[in-house]
Amino acid sequence: MRPITAGDNGRCAVPSAAEYAPTPMNVHHLELFYYVAKHEGISAAVRHIPYGIQQPAVSGQMAALESNLGVRLFERSPFRLTAPGRKLFAQIETFFAGLDGLEGQLRDTDRPELRLAASELVLRLHISTVTQRLRARYPKLLLSLTPGYQAQFETWLRDGLIDLAIVPIEARPKGRQSLLRLARVPLVLLVPKSSPLRSAADLWKQKKIREPLVSMPAASSVTRSFLRELRKLGVTWAQSVEVTSMEMVTTYVANGEGLGLNLAIPEAIAHPEVRVLPLLGFTPMEIGLRWNGDPSPLLRDAIVAFQQYTRETWPDWIIEDTLPPEKKRK
Repeated sequence: MRPITAGDNGRCAVPSAAEYAPTPMNVHHLELFYYVAKHEGISAAVRHIPYGIQQPAVSGQMAALESNLGVRLFERSPFRLTAPGRKLFAQIETFFAGLDGLEGQLRDTDRPELRLAASELVLRLHISTVTQRLRARYPKLLLSLTPGYQAQFETWLRDGLIDLAIVPIEARPKGRQSLLRLARVPLVLLVPKSSPLRSAADLWKQKKIREPLVSMPAASSVTRSFLRELRKLGVTWAQSVEVTSMEMVTTYVANGEGLGLNLAIPEAIAHPEVRVLPLLGFTPMEIGLRWNGDPSPLLRDAIVAFQQYTRETWPDWIIEDTLPPEKKRK
């Protein structure tokens, strides 16, 4: 707002009403402040904000919010909300806390929609039984089924493009993502039927293996887990062929492109030209479900249905994980 000054005619130039109006608060700044106040600090907030943003950016936008309001909202170290900060947080907390699961609730009100991502094999062979059970309860269910691989699923969940993903699980997720583990699936080594190898242990004697390794992307949980186990054995094996599906691993091994790392899912590894070698002593890969925030009623039903299907289909691999109780919705 500009100061009152004398005009050319000697009169005071009075600012208009528009010039007196305060600048509206930036909603994005308020959202970031909500996370900072809730998690008691900028660095902690960055770990929980459900999209990518760096700590300096949050610090800068908090400074902009305080400058716009003309007050200090919190002390940085040690963290403490000021009186204005506490008042602002009390005003916005209910709104931002209530956003978790709201998108799913709004969709469920009219035509329920489930956006699911999984590997092509899982979508093709194992999803229909679950979706048929869901349709019995949600006759108007709209399904969106998207194939892909692990890195894509993580990004799609973060960006809100999917509701549920079936993925390998290595660690607890950060931010708003939640998980439920379904099964521990053994890793196996695939070799051509003509290979003289009769056990994986025979291969480890080489210490530095020269045969081409066919596996899913190096960043995938399956490949990382396998290479960790090899390091424990003092074995070095560089990946030679990177593919994007379990079925492609098997096909490349059958075509003589190398030896393949895979999960012991029968539909993925069955091939007349391939022999399966168990990876004894290797940690099984945990497979589970990931989603964002508090699941809607539809999403909860889908999670329970997947858990029941896993229990029926792979009883020896099941993990009896528990879905947290449903939160009361305001």
